[in-house]
Amino acid sequence: MTRRQRNVKIVATLGPASSDDRTIRGLFKAGADVFRLNMSHGDHDEIRARHAIIRQVERDLNSPIAILADLQGPKLRCGVFGGDQTHDLHTGARFRFDLGDRPGDAHRVQLPHQEIFDALTPGAHLLVNDGKVKLRVEDCGADFADCTVTSGGPISNRKGVNVPDVVLPVAALSDKDRRDLEFVCALGVDWLALSFVQRAADVEEARNLARGRAAIMSKIEKPAAVQAFNDILAVSDGIMVARGDLGVELPVQNVPPIQKRLVRKCRAAAKPVIVATQMLESMIERPVPTRAEVSDVATAIYEGADAVMLSAESAAGGYPIEAVTTMNNVAIEVEADPTYGEIMRASRQVNRTTVADGIVSSAREIAEGTDVKAICCFTQSGTTASLVARERPSVPILALTPLTHVARRMCLTWGTNCFITRDKVSRFKLAVVSAARAARQGGFATEEDHIVVTAGVPFNVKGTTNIIRVAPCAERLIYAADPD
Repeated sequence: MTRRQRNVKIVATLGPASSDDRTIRGLFKAGADVFRLNMSHGDHDEIRARHAIIRQVERDLNSPIAILADLQGPKLRCGVFGGDQTHDLHTGARFRFDLGDRPGDAHRVQLPHQEIFDALTPGAHLLVNDGKVKLRVEDCGADFADCTVTSGGPISNRKGVNVPDVVLPVAALSDKDRRDLEFVCALGVDWLALSFVQRAADVEEARNLARGRAAIMSKIEKPAAVQAFNDILAVSDGIMVARGDLGVELPVQNVPPIQKRLVRKCRAAAKPVIVATQMLESMIERPVPTRAEVSDVATAIYEGADAVMLSAESAAGGYPIEAVTTMNNVAIEVEADPTYGEIMRASRQVNRTTVADGIVSSAREIAEGTDVKAICCFTQSGTTASLVARERPSVPILALTPLTHVARRMCLTWGTNCFITRDKVSRFKLAVVSAARAARQGGFATEEDHIVVTAGVPFNVKGTTNIIRVAPCAERLIYAADPD
């Protein structure tokens, strides 16, 4: 397997600038742990080709790689304007949205979404063109909304429309999303990212359609999702803090504290969280990021996020491998800072109520209080490894599983080094032997070292983490201590 010199994971989006074998292989070697396939761009043939290359790289390098398919979600857009013109809406001007299908002008345009008119109330706001134009609803009905422009700017054909103040009666999955979901699940992706989630029911719908074939990640990019976050987190396998649309629908100064709160809640729940959007935006066009961008990446790492993500930087920019290399180097430097360890220790907020909680907490305390080199956990579902990662230990985590899809999904979890075990493990002693071999082969320990091993007995049963042992890495010593 490929061993990283950091705990935080890197998600790299693939696109026109990173679709060939050489570039994808280069991105992985530079530090990408997870590849994101953006279903908003690229047809199924292109997605299938990228998926095949990733899996070939995985086989060649004998290292699990996670693939995240990001569903587009419902896109709300205005209609078209006469002559394909762009109109500048001036602050204080009046403007109408309606259901009429005639071309728009400087005073009105079609908004072909009945669900928006059904939800609007006077005083609500509409944001157009990524928030460049802001309007306040003065009067509205079943087929119209008369607005005052509160922040002027350009509007043109099919620009996106955001409605931040109301929960829209819109399903998180469009017809396109349903087709894409079935396609990528059949293809064999590991994670599904849901766009524009507003409520827990949106996540449940996707889970029912996925039927266990992929883990579900909810993207938090609407004020309604922030309000309902506890319920959404409870039914999600992971969270993405998608700061792009979140920063459009909320005042930008609200986003940093929201990011911090959501990361902390995900950590407490032992569910992976990605911080995404515009992390190294200038590297789309330049080989070197700004100092502010580096600080932004570092902030997410200091918060304890499981992963940081590149979007257009790796998908469409001129320097995709350089962007991953930069993110990798920032992560290594931050995690080497003594302050990072202090923050991780100070920010542990875990309500330990189960046997598994106690086991993983003890594993961390033993490892950090002695000369133990790694914590090795056997897992059927990834839960044990996630609980260990929640502790943010200062020693490496080795997650061992016989299930390939579990190993791939865990590639998104902080600090996990994932091994697919080929040995048949039916007794704890054999688990210890397998863990010791993985630690030695991965360069985490030598025969003179010790490791902590956690597992659940009986084996191959989810949720049975109930045993812990400090063991030598030398097999002769393991068998000498337990000859049976």
